[in-house]
Amino acid sequence: MLTRRKFLTAAAAGAATLSTFTRLPGVAAAEYDLIVAGGRVIDPSHAFDAVADVAIAGGKIAAVRPGLAPGSAAATIDARGKLVVPGLIDIHTHAGRTMGDAATCLSQGVTSLVDAGSQGADRIDEVVAVAKAAPNRMRVLVNIAKTGILDEGELNDITHADVAATRAAIERNRDMVVGIKARLSKNVAGKNDVEALRRAQQVAKPLNIPVMIHMGQTFSPLPAIFALLKPGDIVTHIYAPPPHGIFDESGRVLPEVVDARRRGVWFDIGNGRTGHLTWAMAGHAMESRLLPDTVSTDWTTNELARTEQVIDFGNVLSKFLMLGVPLSDVIAMATSNAAKTFPAFKGLGTLSVGVPADITLLELREGPFDFFDNERAKRSGTQRLFAARTLFGGKG
Repeated sequence: MLTRRKFLTAAAAGAATLSTFTRLPGVAAAEYDLIVAGGRVIDPSHAFDAVADVAIAGGKIAAVRPGLAPGSAAATIDARGKLVVPGLIDIHTHAGRTMGDAATCLSQGVTSLVDAGSQGADRIDEVVAVAKAAPNRMRVLVNIAKTGILDEGELNDITHADVAATRAAIERNRDMVVGIKARLSKNVAGKNDVEALRRAQQVAKPLNIPVMIHMGQTFSPLPAIFALLKPGDIVTHIYAPPPHGIFDESGRVLPEVVDARRRGVWFDIGNGRTGHLTWAMAGHAMESRLLPDTVSTDWTTNELARTEQVIDFGNVLSKFLMLGVPLSDVIAMATSNAAKTFPAFKGLGTLSVGVPADITLLELREGPFDFFDNERAKRSGTQRLFAARTLFGGKG
């Protein structure tokens, strides 16, 4: 079962050969810094899935092929029995609140991540400071509400959607702020959802940056919201239950959803813990062949999220294995697909020679394992992904 972008990636890979994975010119065998040896290498960007070795030199991928000599590197990691994949990319987290959050994500195999709108213009510099100090590659979405996330709903007062303040916040942080977040659920925005999105686009379009919208349980019907989305924008929580989800009253995918995907809008999961993901919606979406482009955690430090529903990135990815999505497609949703959502991640999500050596080693363990949706309904699966080791720029 393929996503639209996965299909295009696979088609392009048909013309590719393993020459993509040869050693960098001029790099002698003895000059490898590290070899990750004997793992099952899965690189969806090249439709590559085989037992192979990955060599690293100067913090970059130097070779990917079977049979690299163990003595040709200063150090070797024994990856037998493990999956070796590009560093995982989580495009929807709230890991910008404390200095330790990004490090926790790194321990879960995440080499690149986005804080998706924890703060708005009033306090965006705090999140940017966390991102700059992160041990992995972290970028930031500014909340269109200058207050950032509020328990009482930051967009219920539409004056919080301050166009001038948001623009200024982005312009002084162009190296770290990569887009705008607009949370549009009724409890967050009330009747202001469409107007808040209009204001977000008023900032985003001249700056040529995407808007990520938090959909589900909105006041306005989804077609009215999707009409304002442009190519490159991201819809997170696409499996959110009604009201105003991705299906009409008869259970068919809304034509506006199909049209949005056709014109280049990205669809993301954003697992989270409240009103974002239910088994009923996910199962119906699978039957309707509407897979997400990307899987993200909506990770927070909330205890319930970390112990029951999200837990870690491997747990969220494993939910889609349980739902029947092939392993290579699941890995693509967290690597090659995710790398295309923001220009800051261009060239990542792959093990191509010459790219930064961001690598995640995963264990695919056999079950039984229990998984929970946002209604705390339990389903059991037979496989679960666990992060075993993470290399960021060849280190780790």
